[in-house]
This record gives sequence, C-alpha cells and structure tokens, in this order.
Amino acid sequence: MEVIESMNKYSFEQIVFCNDNKTGLKGIIAIHNTTLGPAMGGTRIAPYKSEEEALADVMRLSRAMTYKNAVAGLYYGGGKGVIIADPKKDKSEALMRAYGRFINSLGGRYIAGEDVGSTEEDMLAIRRETPFVIGLPKVYGGSGNVSEPTAYGIWKGIKASSAHVFGDPSLKGKRIAIQGVGNVGSSLCHYLKQEGAEIFISDVDENKVGMVAAQTGAKPVVNEEIHRLEVDVFSPCALGGILHDQTIPQLKCRIVAGAANNPLVHEEEHAQMLADRGIVYVVDYVINAGGVMCASNELIGYNPKRVYFEVDNIYNKVTEMLKIARDKNVTTAKAAMMMANRRFQDENNIPRLAYSFKPPMFSSPGPRINSEE
Repeated sequence: MEVIESMNKYSFEQIVFCNDNKTGLKGIIAIHNTTLGPAMGGTRIAPYKSEEEALADVMRLSRAMTYKNAVAGLYYGGGKGVIIADPKKDKSEALMRAYGRFINSLGGRYIAGEDVGSTEEDMLAIRRETPFVIGLPKVYGGSGNVSEPTAYGIWKGIKASSAHVFGDPSLKGKRIAIQGVGNVGSSLCHYLKQEGAEIFISDVDENKVGMVAAQTGAKPVVNEEIHRLEVDVFSPCALGGILHDQTIPQLKCRIVAGAANNPLVHEEEHAQMLADRGIVYVVDYVINAGGVMCASNELIGYNPKRVYFEVDNIYNKVTEMLKIARDKNVTTAKAAMMMANRRFQDENNIPRLAYSFKPPMFSSPGPRINSEE
C-alpha cells in the first residue's frame, strides 16, 4: 500500500507508526478527521498477518469513527489504533504503557478507548502514561464495560427499523438472528427476550452459545448458516466483512442491523445490493454508537442516566437515516454519509478567531495514575 497516496485519497490527517523493541510493541494510530474535535476511537489488538493488513484495518476503522461520532452528535473526530499482537499471549502492562506514551506524544489529537482485544485494565495501563484515554474501570471514575449501552442502542435501532419496515416498533414475535454472542450480542439477546422476540444465535465459541441459549431461550444455529435463516432481522454482532457478493444473495431477511463494525466488504456497492433485494440495511456506525457515546461521557463526568438518555436518541438517528434514504431514493449508506457531512458543514460555518478544544479532564495535565494504586 502506498501510504501517502492512500491518505490523500481518503483525506487522512495523520498516521503514526509505533515501535518499541523492549516491549515488542508494534502499532499504528490513524487520525482521519478532527473537524469536530480531537480524534476518538478504540484500540484494537489482533494478530494481523501483515503490517499492510493492520494499516488497511486501522484506516478503515478510523474513517468509520469520523462518521460515527459525527452522526451521534459528538464533538469528536475520527481516529483508531491497532496493535499487532495476540491479545491472549503477547499483551502486557509494559506494552500498553509504551503504547500510552505514543498516544501522549500526540498531545491530545487522539483519545484512545477499548476495542476488540483490549480491556478496561489495558486502558488503565495506558492512563498511567497519558490522560488521553477513556474506557477506564468504574472504580477509577470511568464508564467500565460499554457493551451494555452498545446493546441498548442496537435494540433501539432495530425497533426504529421495525417501525420503518413493518409499521410497528414492537419486536414481539419477530424472528431475529444474531451472529456473535459476545458481550454485546448476549446483552442484545436479553433486551429482545423482554420483548418476546424469537431469537436465533450463533458464535464461533459454542460454550457462549450454550450459556446464552440457557439464559434467554434462544435457539442455537451453526455459525456458517445463521445468515441463511428466514428471519425478520439479521443482526451481525461479531467481526466485520461478513456481507459480500457471496453472502448477500443468501440472506432471507427484511432488515440487517447489528453491532459489527464494517459488516459490508464494499460499503456502497453492497449497500446497493441489499437495497436491490429489498433489504433495509441499518448502517453500522449509526446504530452501534452507544459504546462511544457512553465512554466519551467520562470526559465531562460519567453519569449513567445521561448516557442512556443520549443513547436513546439512536432510535431517532436510525429513523432519520431511513427517511432520507427513502425520500431521496439513495442507499442508507449514502443517507448516513449525508447526515455526517451536514455536521461537518455546520461546524465549518461557525465563525471563530481561533480554535482550541480541551475537554474538562484535559484542561491541566493532572496526576498520572501510579502503578502502586
């Protein structure tokens, strides 16, 4: 990949390569757009097969964070970090602290958070080196695990799409297939159970499937077959890239709405394929913003009531996106992009003599969290 050429093509501001021989850190931080404020996004830890694969992933995820934060109404830009490592074998406090020092060197341009492969404890290790991190444990004043508000937002988004497609937000009796029952997918099952939906679940981890099925009455399905089920809603809640030329023709649902980031391999092309089949696609960064909405609240003092009040608005955001797509006869992918671009235009139209954005917790350096605590 030609890095500078790719940055220019997708309007990236900055990409930072991180290396620390002592700890084995090999990471990349991508800052896509800071029009609305400092770049905010999680740090993913995964055993990428190559540096090129890691770079492609961090750039793709960073761009999605720009649009997610914009549509969610947050005053943060889009950024993302990746660390090339096996989170089960290679992760250590020293490695995460080394990564934290790279974040700190950016002076607040990037605010890190949790993602696949990283945990609250990892965020705490990063916090020992920099204040520019969210997703801390609740005992340290953070939001803790954001899976619950993320699932809550997914549930609200599915209800909004149900109202659009079926004329009724109620999910009672609706057949819903969930691919991936990790923290978010399993929490979503509980919300759907409360509404009386008929739930089908799958996961690469059969133990998780058995546990969630026992708790919610969901019906287990082979992971490779769940997208083929005849259901009302297919909800991808695992890793992205599952909907493409081969799998989209196999879908037998009316709605695709889930927590997975970038579920479409080629966003616009495959959004059009879904639309041509009469399937409503709820864009990932519109429906799954509950996590970043929750974690970003740490910067003004975490308050769970305020978090759920804000996440409730995902219902309205999904409704707005679907209305734009219908009224303008465009895909939902284009409609979501139009919503994001409107935020950028509004921000650029605000006259200012100088621009300096400092969330309250960053107004002064403050004490670092000591290792002994």
